Amino acid sequence: MNIGILGGTFNPVHLGHLILAEEAREKLKLDKVIFVPTYMPPHKNNGDIAHPRHRYAMLKKAIQNNPFFSVSDIEIKRKGKSYTIDTIRALKKKFPRDKIYFITGSDLLSYLDEWKDVRAILALVTFVVATRPGYPLEKIPAYISTVEIRAVDISAFEIRDCIKKGTSFRYLVPESVYKYIHQKKLYR
Repeated sequence: MNIGILGGTFNPVHLGHLILAEEAREKLKLDKVIFVPTYMPPHKNNGDIAHPRHRYAMLKKAIQNNPFFSVSDIEIKRKGKSYTIDTIRALKKKFPRDKIYFITGSDLLSYLDEWKDVRAILALVTFVVATRPGYPLEKIPAYISTVEIRAVDISAFEIRDCIKKGTSFRYLVPESVYKYIHQKKLYR
């Protein structure tokens, strides 16, 4: 089986994440894509991050109608800072016979050299970078696979900013996530 892993903060999950996952699934011929929300991202300021249980719940709601998508709480259960290498090693144990594709956006490559055990990551999985607006693929090292995804310029930061300002973010996230954010009064 070919399995895609899409890790991230998902603070909150938005349509850009879902489009990226679906296009990567289709273009890479993946049997499934597993979303892996971080407990605490090592490279971000954690002051504006919703509790992991909320981010996990929003992901579950966002993907509930796609039989090719699932969510893993592996990093949430581990707690502490989430390092990609630890997650990949755990998933390789869980899926020893499967080919694993680690999918990330081209925006994250700006600090790839800072990732813990990046060479081990590259040895264990097929590392795939998807395009993001403003981060062209020609800056990506040749040893990393690429997949072009339609340009969807949505960011979680933009969504949180809309919420703080009281402006609409309705069609930037799935309707179920929109309702959850309002119900739980997140990002205010």
